[in-house]
Amino acid sequence: MADRSDEATPLINKSPPRIRHGKLYLAVFSAVLGNFNFGFALVFPSPVIPQLKQGDDTRLQMDVHQISWFGSIFTLGAAAGGLSAMFLNDRVGRKISIMISGLPSVLGLLVMGSAQNFWMLLWGRFLTGIAGGITAGSIPVYVSEISHPSVRGMLGSCPQITAVFGSLALYALGLILPWRWLAVAGEVPVVIMMLLLCFMPTSPRFHIMKGNRAKAVKSLEWLRGPNSDYLTEFNKIERSITTQGVQWSDLRTTSYYKPILISVFMRFLQQMTGITPILVYLEPIFHMTAISLEPKYDAALVGVVRLISVAIAASLMDKAGRKALLFTSGFLIYIAMLSMTMYTHQTPCSQGNLTLTEGLNMSSEVHPGAAFDPKTLIPLISAMVIIFGYAMGWGPITWLLMSEILPLGARGVASGLCVGVSWVTAFVLTQLFMHVVVAYGLYVPFLFFCVVSVVNIIFTAKCVPETKGRTLEEIENYFRTGRSFTIHDP
Repeated sequence: MADRSDEATPLINKSPPRIRHGKLYLAVFSAVLGNFNFGFALVFPSPVIPQLKQGDDTRLQMDVHQISWFGSIFTLGAAAGGLSAMFLNDRVGRKISIMISGLPSVLGLLVMGSAQNFWMLLWGRFLTGIAGGITAGSIPVYVSEISHPSVRGMLGSCPQITAVFGSLALYALGLILPWRWLAVAGEVPVVIMMLLLCFMPTSPRFHIMKGNRAKAVKSLEWLRGPNSDYLTEFNKIERSITTQGVQWSDLRTTSYYKPILISVFMRFLQQMTGITPILVYLEPIFHMTAISLEPKYDAALVGVVRLISVAIAASLMDKAGRKALLFTSGFLIYIAMLSMTMYTHQTPCSQGNLTLTEGLNMSSEVHPGAAFDPKTLIPLISAMVIIFGYAMGWGPITWLLMSEILPLGARGVASGLCVGVSWVTAFVLTQLFMHVVVAYGLYVPFLFFCVVSVVNIIFTAKCVPETKGRTLEEIENYFRTGRSFTIHDP
């Protein structure tokens, strides 16, 4: 049937602007591969410590003090990497900073894989920590700045999701690979990341900050699609950036110091939940609590739970909102930490309060023929709930909120500061964790983390704004005015 037209039929069919996210997803995937390696390297000691303890090479045998350094020095390197990101982000850009992080990562894994003594293991861990700190300070900012507001919540959780994938891959590979081959396997995602990022665009906001308007428009068009209303978005970004000149005196204004303080304190509280020492020493903790299942399988099972919970959080990020997930997360962590505290305190010292050395020396057949005791599953279930709760809120949302609420003009430096504070805190906790366990028992650190979770809930209620569905410019306007997300055109 032939098409019919009359005077009412428009000569030009104006279709509404259409945004295509395919290339945006590719750019985000390329960047967050750095978080995959971050998660892989962070929990590297969990399966490696028991393997080294049971190995024949006396040069790599470690006592409690050496194990503490092996677990914690990664976070010290991450703090140094976070401080480096303060300068790299604004000097060379977010994308180049992520690519630079691949160099210490590759070198660190190579050193650990070929380690002949304890010091080589430490150097390798420190180098991978530097890489992790740079990616932690750069990837969330890059993802946030290239994302459209409609999908920024979902994409903002991708760094945490891929970090969880990395940890799960380490736990799974630890079931079948010797520890040296684990280091070799970690090289693969780093190389893929560096290759893919060569073809990805630089953040449009970074181009505008450097005065490259044409490149910023081209980058935004690539990310949104030629049929999208990318020019309108470009004009809003440019107007926001050009109206802000950052001076030291600006730090005295509420629009700058308040979001920076919230971000820094959130990253501090995130680490004070104890998530880093728990993940780093997960398998040794299961040895210490002497649960009925094989500790290495328990660690892999917890990794699966962590992955599922992060996926749930990603799907709810732009629906339930940031604060609702933070409240849920804090409550779940509190309940699980409390149950872990009660179990390790009330269980006889021959089970729940074993020191690290005693726990690692025990085999899973320590009581052959003994009846299965369901109570010994409490540490496993508690660990699952801790990881589930953390990954639902305080894991991904602190990264996302950091990239959302930090002032656009100071985002590079402020994000590096947040990462530095976060990993200095993680270093102190991870270094002290095993010493506290040996001196006072396993229940003491879990009791401390239980109290912190209550503080987190109070902080969320009093200080954290709801940013769901808001553009970065609207969020900054909220802190500038102190009352409204709405931007009024002049």
